[in-house]
Amino acid sequence: MSIRLRHSSMARVVAVCGMPGSGKGEFANVLHSHGIPVLSMGDMVRAEVRRLELKESPGIFGEIAAQLRAEHGEDVLAVRLADAVDEHLKNNPIVLIEGMRGTAERVVFEQRWKKNFFSLAVDASPDTRFTRIQNRGRSEDGDREAFEVRDKRERGWGLEQIIAESNFLIDNNVELRAFQASCEEWLLAFESDE
Repeated sequence: MSIRLRHSSMARVVAVCGMPGSGKGEFANVLHSHGIPVLSMGDMVRAEVRRLELKESPGIFGEIAAQLRAEHGEDVLAVRLADAVDEHLKNNPIVLIEGMRGTAERVVFEQRWKKNFFSLAVDASPDTRFTRIQNRGRSEDGDREAFEVRDKRERGWGLEQIIAESNFLIDNNVELRAFQASCEEWLLAFESDE
């Protein structure tokens, strides 16, 4: 029992944020490949779209995310996710939240995990991000206009602020392998800094 308590007191939560197409999912893939549990806020919205049996389209995911926030508060996804993160913290030294998008979400996480919570931003230029979005082919991705609308909506949730104020920043205006190497380097440093 004392080992578990010591372990959980050192367990840390990292939330990755970034504009659409910046590389949050790739960052999550690198951490997942090291056995770190990843909980995706975007997956929660995708699950809600499926639950409501709505036709998947570029606008519907943003509409549902905005609707959830309007009905239940700006922090709804963070509140819903926090207990699942705590469950993973019982057996893992690091848990990653993929896709933090707003200041209200960050407040929930900071209050819940205090000094054991960290945020990391992935940064990429708009043109780089749009090219990646076009190449990945998700149902929530659309044309340049849809991309601009999505950027504007997520800025409205405070995404630019949490990117600017993040504990760590990784540049992703690079090729995939170089970005993955940066993620690996960051993880090694983070794991060794307990």
